[in-house]
Amino acid sequence: MITGDLLLPSLYHLQRSGIVSQIDICSSRTPALKALKDNREFHEAFPGQDFTPHPSLSERPAKRFPELYQEVIAAMAPGNMVVVAVPDDMHYSVVLQALHHDQHVLCVKPLVLKYEQAVEIDKLATEKGRFVGVEYHKRFDRRSLIAKRGYALCQFGTFVMGEARLIEPYYYRFSNFQNWFTCDRTDPFTYIGCHYVDLIYFITGLKPVTVSVYGIKGRFPNGNEAFLWSHGRVTWENGALLSVANGLGYPDASAGSNDQGLVMYCEGKDQTGLIFHDDHHRGVAYSYLEGIGPGGSQYNYVSPDFYRLVPWEGPGYKPIGYGYESVASITQTIHCLESEAVGLAPEAALKKRRQLMHEVDAKGLIATPSNSYINELVVEAARTSVLQNAEPVRIVYGDNPHVEIDHT
Repeated sequence: MITGDLLLPSLYHLQRSGIVSQIDICSSRTPALKALKDNREFHEAFPGQDFTPHPSLSERPAKRFPELYQEVIAAMAPGNMVVVAVPDDMHYSVVLQALHHDQHVLCVKPLVLKYEQAVEIDKLATEKGRFVGVEYHKRFDRRSLIAKRGYALCQFGTFVMGEARLIEPYYYRFSNFQNWFTCDRTDPFTYIGCHYVDLIYFITGLKPVTVSVYGIKGRFPNGNEAFLWSHGRVTWENGALLSVANGLGYPDASAGSNDQGLVMYCEGKDQTGLIFHDDHHRGVAYSYLEGIGPGGSQYNYVSPDFYRLVPWEGPGYKPIGYGYESVASITQTIHCLESEAVGLAPEAALKKRRQLMHEVDAKGLIATPSNSYINELVVEAARTSVLQNAEPVRIVYGDNPHVEIDHT
């Protein structure tokens, strides 16, 4: 879904901007590829642009190719980019495959489900001088960037209490989610709640220290059992508390494609500060003649901020929004790494790429395995907690960061 909703149109625009050349897309079956090929909006927005499908669309729709991505990556020339947009528990194997074949990586969040896997990826990426960017696009929302700067300037005080919510639409239950979004593989907190945990860390620099996640089970239309709702409780190193509500159940008939937002209360000297982000009511509401909004609704809260296609001075339409800017930033960073190393001897090129990667890590805008490792610790703690009926799980930092059930 994220490929059609954000990644491919963003890459198409970067392609006609000269940042991206050939685009290949690999899937385990052909129906998803055919849907992208036949997407009418893409043909209107990006006339004449296309991608190479793997497998070929001539293959039978029911035939599966679960390992084909390995062949596609192995056939790539070194120094290109692999975009990883697969179920959460598959990120690790695909990212490693890309790095072992000397490729840069753009990976949808979360990077992996275990901290040790992130360490392994970080080590291999540094060894090969290949960049791994994690697509936490809320970092590129202008609200988040303003809040980060204001917090650094001590304009709000110190974060002490907050609430976040992100409820995805009900129709997700009828998508491919029902084949992989099962209790043993992921949960709503891991899949989308991680956005807001990362955002608190991004804005404040505070580290989370305890995670507790309660999951409410249900069944998809195909009968698979899943955590369809979750509530997370995250404490931070300064004693602050964040409540995170997530689920796959925002009514399809309601306005808006989902329900999301963040509230942060802060303590200052003799007063308190507040950061309030309403990511549901974005100030735009349309009532369509037909039910063309998400889920088929006629009256819809239309967000102009995350991703939209709009007229521009070139052919077709262009993508705008912080979702596009996040994809573009990671892709352009990789393009820069390769451009700066052109013409250098292998050792000098490797040294140059490592230097630039270090600068990106230090900047802390793009999430990488090095500068956002707290996310993997939180996800690992969350998965442990939700499978243990909301047992609190402690994150231990120091020389050997790890998670452990909090028995205190």
